[in-house]
Amino acid sequence: MRGFKNVKVYVEGMGVIKTDIGFENGNIAAIGNDLELEEIAKLGEDACLVPGFIDEHIHGAAKCDTMDATKEALETIAKALVKEGTTGFLATTMTQSPENITNALKNVKEFVGVLRPNEAEVLGVHLEGPFISPDYIGAQPLEYVAQPSIETFKTYQEASGNNIKIVTIAPEVEGALTLIEYLDKTGVVASVGHTAAKYEDVHQAVLNGATNVTHTYNAQRPIHHREIGTVGAAFIFDELYCELICDLIHLSAPAIKLAIKNKPLDKVTLITDAMRAKQMPDGEYELGGQPVIVKNGEARLINGTLAGSVLKMNDAVKNVVTKVGIEFTKVIDMATINPARHLKLDDKIGSIKIGKKANITILDHEYNVLMTIREGVVAYQKEH
Repeated sequence: MRGFKNVKVYVEGMGVIKTDIGFENGNIAAIGNDLELEEIAKLGEDACLVPGFIDEHIHGAAKCDTMDATKEALETIAKALVKEGTTGFLATTMTQSPENITNALKNVKEFVGVLRPNEAEVLGVHLEGPFISPDYIGAQPLEYVAQPSIETFKTYQEASGNNIKIVTIAPEVEGALTLIEYLDKTGVVASVGHTAAKYEDVHQAVLNGATNVTHTYNAQRPIHHREIGTVGAAFIFDELYCELICDLIHLSAPAIKLAIKNKPLDKVTLITDAMRAKQMPDGEYELGGQPVIVKNGEARLINGTLAGSVLKMNDAVKNVVTKVGIEFTKVIDMATINPARHLKLDDKIGSIKIGKKANITILDHEYNVLMTIREGVVAYQKEH
C-alpha cells in the first residue's frame, strides 16, 4: 500500500486532521495512524491533502479547446488541468454549427472512462449551447443559436456516447421547458444560462426539472427590484446549484459573497469556464471562430465582451477563501463534493473517504498545487 505518513488531510465528515492515508488499486484504502505504507513523498508541514478538484464547466487550456475535436487537444487540456489540482472535468462545447458540435462530441466519447497517466479524467460533456437566448449570447456566435429540440439533443447525445451530463439552456425560449423535462427524465442536468429569463421563467424551469445555473450572474438577466430576473431566481430556488467563476473579473468579491450568503453552501459550485489561453501568456487567441484578446488575465472579444476565463481552479479556491472570507473546507467542497453530488458521481469521487477513488490534490499554505494524484498515481508534481 502506497501513501503518505502523518499529513494534514481533509477527510469527509472529520475536517482537516493529521493522519496517515493509504492507496491501493486506485482507491483510498486506509486512513488512520501507524499505517504500514510505502511513502510516495515526504511532505512539508504546510501541505494539505484535499479531494481532487472537479471542473464541470471548462472549454480549454494550454492553447487547446474542446471544439478543436482532436485527440491531441483533449489530451493537452487533461494534462494541463492536473497542474492546478483538477482530477476530473466536463469537456465543455459551445454554440457552433451542428457539424462542429457533433465532431467535438464524438471526440470526447473516446476519452470518457479511460485512465490515462498524468491526465485529469474526462467525466463527460457540458453542452453549453446552442439552445440559448440571442439576447444573452455572451461570447457565443449568434448565427448558430438554435431552438431547443428533443430530437436535436438526442442526435448530440448519441454522438457523445450518452456522455452529455449538463445542457445549458434558456428556459424562456420556445421548446425549452419540454426539453428541460426530457433532460430531467433521462438523468441529464438542465442548466439555466445564456438567458433573458425572468423570475417566473426560472420558476417554470425548476418545476420542469432544472437544477443548475450556468456561470451565475454572467450572460443572464440581472437582479432588478421589480423583476428579480435570472440571478434573483437563482438565489431564491434552493433546488438550483449555482456555478461561479471566481476570478474577481467575471465577479467581484461582494458579488461572490452575496451569492454564497443566499445559497445553501452545498449548492455552490466553483468553475473556471476557462478557454484555450489558460496557462498561456497574454496575446491573441480564438473562441468559437472569434478572435479573443487576453491581457492582464482578462479574455475578451474585440467588442470587449468577456470570453471565458484563464482562471485556474486552485486560484478560484484561493480567491474565495482569502478575498471573500469563506472557510477553507467549505470552499474545497464547492470545487469537489458539490459538483460530484450534482453529477451523481459522489459515490466514487468528490471527497476523501475509504473506498472512493484516490483522487487527491496537495496544496501548500498559499494554495499552490504541490502534487496531484489520480487514482493513486502521481499525475503532477511541482518542480522545486
